[in-house]
Amino acid sequence: MAKVRFLGHSAFEVEIGGKKILIDPFINGNPQAPCKPGDLDPDYIVVTHGHGDHLGDAVEIAIKRKATIIAPYEVAVYCGNKGAKTHAMHIGGSYPFDFGVIRLTPAFHGSTIIEEDGTMIPGGNPAGVLIEAGGKVLYHAGDTGLFGDMKLIGDRYEISVALLPIGGNFTMDIEDALYAAELLHPGVVIPMHYNTFPVIEADPEEFVSRLPDSIKGVILAPGEEYEF
Repeated sequence: MAKVRFLGHSAFEVEIGGKKILIDPFINGNPQAPCKPGDLDPDYIVVTHGHGDHLGDAVEIAIKRKATIIAPYEVAVYCGNKGAKTHAMHIGGSYPFDFGVIRLTPAFHGSTIIEEDGTMIPGGNPAGVLIEAGGKVLYHAGDTGLFGDMKLIGDRYEISVALLPIGGNFTMDIEDALYAAELLHPGVVIPMHYNTFPVIEADPEEFVSRLPDSIKGVILAPGEEYEF
């Protein structure tokens, strides 16, 4: 059995393969966050790209908990230079960890890291992530627009749970996320990246109600979890 806990925005805590994995731990500054960075004790942290609402508190948590940050190469180098333990990957790459396999998928977005003084650091390519362990597959799309190779991802992997952005403006909106769900054909879809800020307001009930009967929609309030 695996489970995923929603931490608001696009942040999740996943328990799978006997390990705890944080994805995009934007906690400080996240009005939806149900916890503080110090409350989290992961073994690994996956960062999909360098934007502050995804890189978030990854470095602080990784250093405190001696967790390993798994990220696209440029983001991993940045985190490593800040003192965190890292494992660098890139799009299309996979690696067998002690809990299962991580694969990075494309995502259509940006990844520039902006320091507190306004300095902008190139973050390479953004990514989505597939986590495969114990016969389960979780797909976190990262920040992305709709793209045709989601069909390839859905055909190639039997996705148990897909975490898809629905808020529009920076990512897919509800219409595109519904189309993405059909391309991916997962067992379950959980919406994310909505209602954190006014510019990404969206109705998750509308999204879930419009999914095809073959796909179960689950809405998680921050702090709630889903077992799969």
